[in-house]
Amino acid sequence: MNESIANENSNSSRKMEPSFGEAASYWVKLGFTSFGGPAGQIAMMQSECVDKRGWIGQGEFLRGLNYAMLLPGPEAQQLAAYIGWRLHGVRGALFAGTAFVLPGMVFMMVLAWIAASQGDSTLVKALFEGVKPVVVAIIIYALWRIGSKACNTALAIGLAIVAFAAIKFAGIAFPIVVLMAGLFGMVLAGSSWGQFAGETHGGATENAAASSFKFASVILRLSTVSFWTLVVGAIPCALALAVFGATPFADVIKLFTTAAFVTFGGAYAVLPYIADAGVNTYGWLTPPEMINGLALAETTPGPLILVTTYVGFFAGWKVAGLGAAVMASSLTTLVTFLPSFLFIIAGAPYIEDLQARAWARNALGAITAAVVGVIFNLAVFFGEAALVQANGPHWINIIAALVAFVLLFKGWVSVPLMVALGAGFGIVTHFAL
Repeated sequence: MNESIANENSNSSRKMEPSFGEAASYWVKLGFTSFGGPAGQIAMMQSECVDKRGWIGQGEFLRGLNYAMLLPGPEAQQLAAYIGWRLHGVRGALFAGTAFVLPGMVFMMVLAWIAASQGDSTLVKALFEGVKPVVVAIIIYALWRIGSKACNTALAIGLAIVAFAAIKFAGIAFPIVVLMAGLFGMVLAGSSWGQFAGETHGGATENAAASSFKFASVILRLSTVSFWTLVVGAIPCALALAVFGATPFADVIKLFTTAAFVTFGGAYAVLPYIADAGVNTYGWLTPPEMINGLALAETTPGPLILVTTYVGFFAGWKVAGLGAAVMASSLTTLVTFLPSFLFIIAGAPYIEDLQARAWARNALGAITAAVVGVIFNLAVFFGEAALVQANGPHWINIIAALVAFVLLFKGWVSVPLMVALGAGFGIVTHFAL
């Protein structure tokens, strides 16, 4: 079996192989402590799984990370599932990936319930009002971090501008923008002036991939894993539709399944698509409520894309109250993360082959450049809601956003702490003004 072959090839780089129970204990602990976004979460796994415990070699870890970065979805959660797969096969991937997400999902449901049920209280309003400019600063900071790496050529900058204009002014849907950027990168993969990504990824080479890549085995494995993924996802979705009706569950399933397959470049990339659908298309949230959801996701463990759980909760809450909210947010989380398990379990045995191929690397590079434009659109969307009033600029919030950005840029505070400071700012300004 491919899992056992892959594990045998890596035994020499491990100090010891843990039992399933030992690994499971670590994954549960990580699920409750994985604050700080993908960079911090990846660093935690590097420290524990590679440096301290020696469960996986450095080369394996980096190749798994590179593969996760090629995929749509949260790379830290996919990396956890990949390490789980390397250690204990399919059951290891399922447990590691689920434990990484589950605590954060529960926290988000509880926080979404507080926001939905207590949002009209003076104290909660003050807290969220102070968080608004901080969220804008966080997005601009993310834009700078990603843009400084992804847009270092005229071609990449141009692609980012086109992506922004396509979404903001032409109204082209985010999935279409991602698809076209990826195809553009693939077409230009063979030209010297159209390279969006470097040539070295984890030490694999194009020739090695050509000699070892077996198309028939890939198709068979992908078909088998896709079938079982479809079964696992379809059963609860069908039951929810049959028992509770189509509203809002059919739209929830459609929106977040689509989002899961186009979440290249992290949660910030897909947020404009989700925010536009949740606010403008379906009317599940207002723009301020969407900002609140992002702030809450920044302060809970797990991947930032758990903001979708918050949106799903509000979709159910606005229609039929708490029971529908819990069901909608549960379905949202399921369809958001299920594709990640598909990608890891189906593709993990072939990660070196895939990373060796220039078209895959270049497609990812083009998508990442386009995502910069998409994130800029997100900054505009949230900026209009947080920094502009009916009678003109909201100068207090603008100053607060600038201060928050400087603090983040200088590295003087972490993102969760910045959100907490923003909440305190909201309380102070509420009682002082």
